[in-house]
Amino acid sequence: MRILIVGDSYCPSGAFREAFGGLSANHDLRFTDVVDDPGWIPSSPSDRKLKEYMGTPGQVIQASDGCDVLVVQGAPVTDAVLTASPSLRLVGCARGGPVNVDLAAASALGIPVVTTPGKNADAVAELTIAFMVMLARRLSEIVRYVDGGGAFGHDNYEGAHWFGHDLAGHTLGLIGFGQVGRRVATRARAFGMEVVVFDPFVDAAAVDEAGCRSVDLATLLRSADFVSLHARATPDNRGLIGAAEVAAMKPGAYLVNTARDILVDEAALVAGLRSGRLAGVALDVVSPSPPGGRHPLLEFPNVIVATHVGGATYETLHHGAEMLAAEVERLLAGEPLMNVANRADLQPRTAGALA
Repeated sequence: MRILIVGDSYCPSGAFREAFGGLSANHDLRFTDVVDDPGWIPSSPSDRKLKEYMGTPGQVIQASDGCDVLVVQGAPVTDAVLTASPSLRLVGCARGGPVNVDLAAASALGIPVVTTPGKNADAVAELTIAFMVMLARRLSEIVRYVDGGGAFGHDNYEGAHWFGHDLAGHTLGLIGFGQVGRRVATRARAFGMEVVVFDPFVDAAAVDEAGCRSVDLATLLRSADFVSLHARATPDNRGLIGAAEVAAMKPGAYLVNTARDILVDEAALVAGLRSGRLAGVALDVVSPSPPGGRHPLLEFPNVIVATHVGGATYETLHHGAEMLAAEVERLLAGEPLMNVANRADLQPRTAGALA
């Protein structure tokens, strides 16, 4: 079997080598990497369906050479890419949501697309906890003070200027209780926090079994000392946290967002910080910084902004590679595939094999 693995600047093809090493003895493995092409303009309907991709379909087609399995992370997989290899039996996308793959085109051709849900769950959960500690202990403010030339190391009472909070004894409100939210809950409870959860798609019994308490959104907002977002972005929850929700939050609460930027109305955060309603905010996902200007949230010393690093760990890359290698091995063994993103829409050519 010919297996083409296409990497990119975020996830180089070399990150897949160890995971796919066991297949190299009996199969033709080829590794390549796409490069960003700012001049490429999506022109076909299939091109325009793609989001968050790196490289161009032409780069993938040039490397495909009749592959049976195509593995990507961010490389674009359009109808032209899919039809370039008539023997193509499987597409693997090393991310939770395959937004860089034309799922409809793959389904019409009877090609399953497998993904890696939860590959970065530990990494994002750990970053969430790190943000909470940084906010509670005012670490971003302290680092700025020291970097700005502030005096330190002169006596044992300097900490009097920087009193913060323990996590223990405080309440964490999780909006979303999927793979990341559950891991955050486990870690937060280890810190001695009470955890309340709002997720209308998760049964309350499952929340209770995890040692947490299921509540409605209003209850969560008024009772949580920390509110952390872990919901998948949908058209229905854009601006989930807006001015009304910030006003309903417990005075002096903190907000953490490691999910998607569109879940939060940033103007409402600015207003909440300015009024003192919010004690601090930590964001791994934000609207783009303005050209030549400063993002309005950065005017506040109690705001932490990261550059979407939630899943940026080497372990995340290797975990995703291992998940896709396991799917290829299932395909070879004639076993059911696990994480098929287009299972419900596959045409009969392969749908029966995935039952």
